[in-house]
Amino acid sequence: MIDQARQLREKVRQKETQAVQRRTRIIAVTSGKGGVGKSNFAVNFALSLVRQNKKVLIFDVDLGFANVDVLLGRSPIETIATMLEKDLSVWDIIEEGPDGLLFISGGTGFNDLFSFDETRMNKFLHELSAIQGHVDYIILDTGAGLSQENLRFILAADEVILVTTPEPTALTDAYAVVKMVHSTDQNVVMKLIINQCTSDKEGIQTAANFKKVTERFLNKSISTLGFIPSDAHVASSVKRQAPFLLSFPNCQAAMAVQQIACEFLEQPAPPKLGVKGFLLKMLFKNQSS
Repeated sequence: MIDQARQLREKVRQKETQAVQRRTRIIAVTSGKGGVGKSNFAVNFALSLVRQNKKVLIFDVDLGFANVDVLLGRSPIETIATMLEKDLSVWDIIEEGPDGLLFISGGTGFNDLFSFDETRMNKFLHELSAIQGHVDYIILDTGAGLSQENLRFILAADEVILVTTPEPTALTDAYAVVKMVHSTDQNVVMKLIINQCTSDKEGIQTAANFKKVTERFLNKSISTLGFIPSDAHVASSVKRQAPFLLSFPNCQAAMAVQQIACEFLEQPAPPKLGVKGFLLKMLFKNQSS
């Protein structure tokens, strides 16, 4: 296992010198509350982009509650926390998941990110900046809710995908996220996913109602990226610690997420800050708070 990890890291280092310098797009996936399937969506959405020949890295920034590695059925050897503790490079902590999906685990000690001293923060920024140009997309799996840490990631990303369900409490909490983000920066691009729908009609109606409320009370337009039906295969995949896109590729949820990925790639992309721009924006927010 250790030899395999070393081989991966060596392969990633080699790619560092061969990378096409494209401007990496940063996408924050968030939700108003837990239990709406945010992390599951993030993982399977990332895999769907990989299947569209995109190079993708998913970064688990759910501070203190990282679980992307569990959903991928992987046990990371190193994390962001150990990178800082052991003075490792970012290439030492990148793990490879199924289908070549790359991921970084935050680790339990990562919840102190925004209280780092100057030396550790500079180390964090320097190492993460090295990813620029090596992947097409970085998917940030943020925590749920309105913590200041989540807000920093959301505001620094190129765009935000907000995951909710038709449940009234989930919609209320999702609206609170939109309201908070919009009150801080009205230019944040946000897209909506309605998960766990009982029917297409429910998804369409839920999205329409949500959009109507944000436009009326916030003057904020949010486009709907897609709907994901309730599917028993999702829970089965979580128990297996394998993404449902791989465990049950023909299930309704898998087909819906693949369609969402296709729709996402066809839409116009917002201006990209790239990894360095994202990190600087996040740091600026940290210093101004």
